[in-house]
Amino acid sequence: KYFALILIIIGFPSLCFAQLTINETILHDDIQRDYILYIPPSYTGTSSVPLVLNYHGYGGSANDQMWYGDFRSIADSAGFIIAHPQGTLFENVTHWNVGGWTIGSTVDDVGFSEAMIDSISTEYNIDANRIYSAGMSNGGFMSFLLACQLSYRIAAIASVTGSMTPETLSEANPLHPTPVMQFHGTADGVVPYSGASWTEPIEEIVDFWVDYNNCSTTPSVTEIPDISPLDGSTVEHYVYNSGDNGVATEHFKIIDGAHTWPGSDFGGTGTNYDINASEEIWTFFSRYDING
Repeated sequence: KYFALILIIIGFPSLCFAQLTINETILHDDIQRDYILYIPPSYTGTSSVPLVLNYHGYGGSANDQMWYGDFRSIADSAGFIIAHPQGTLFENVTHWNVGGWTIGSTVDDVGFSEAMIDSISTEYNIDANRIYSAGMSNGGFMSFLLACQLSYRIAAIASVTGSMTPETLSEANPLHPTPVMQFHGTADGVVPYSGASWTEPIEEIVDFWVDYNNCSTTPSVTEIPDISPLDGSTVEHYVYNSGDNGVATEHFKIIDGAHTWPGSDFGGTGTNYDINASEEIWTFFSRYDING
C-alpha cells in the first residue's frame, strides 16, 4: 500500500494539470453567480496565461456556449483558460444587462464580470494584460459593454451577431485603444444588421470603433473563398488597420448569413462554414495585449 501511495503522490501533478472543466460559483451583490471554467492540459501554474471570457446569448446558458461557440480545442493548443459565465433571469429568460431590450434589469453584470476575473485570478496564474471577451448575440452586446465600462481589464473583444445598444453607445467610456472584431450576417433576423430602436446598426458600430481607435478609415477588403457553397452565404472581411497602439478594427460581413456562430458544429440553418469564428477570434486576440 505504501508503494501505491508513492505512485499516487508522483502521479498527482499530472492529474492536477489534466484538462479540466469546473463549475464555479461566487457571490456578487448577494446573488449567486455561476460560471464554467475550462483549464487546458498544458496549464501548470508556473507561468501566466491569457483568459478568454465567452458569453452566451439571450436565453442561453454557459454550457450551451461552451459547445456552441467552442474555443476548447484552440485553448488546448494555445494554452489559455476559458470562462463561460452564466446570466441571470430577467422576465424568466437568461440575459446580460446591456440596456436596449433588457432595460428594467437591475443586475450588475459588469461588476459580476470583474468579480469573476478577480476570483479566477486568485486561483490561477492569469496574465492581467491578456484578458479578452467574446460572445454570441446578447453575449456580443455584453462584450461591447465590457469594452466600454471595464476597459482597464479587457485587452480586446469580439462580438458574434451582437451589437451595441443605444445606452452602451451613449455611455461608452473606453480607456485605451481597443481591438474589436465583429461578425454579423446581413440576413440576421434577430439582431438586424441595419439596426432597430434597441440596437445600433452594425456599420455604425464598426465606424464608432474605427474612429475611437483612430484606425485608417479605408479598409482592406478580402472576399473569403466560398469553400462551402451549400451554406447559402459568403463572407467579406473588412480590416481597418493603423489604429493607436497598433490596434485594428475588423468586421466579417456575412452576406445572407443568419443569427448564428460561423463554423459551429451546432450552427444549423443559415450558418456560414467558409470561416470558423472561434479560430478567427483567437487569431485576432493573440496579436494583442492591453497595451496594443
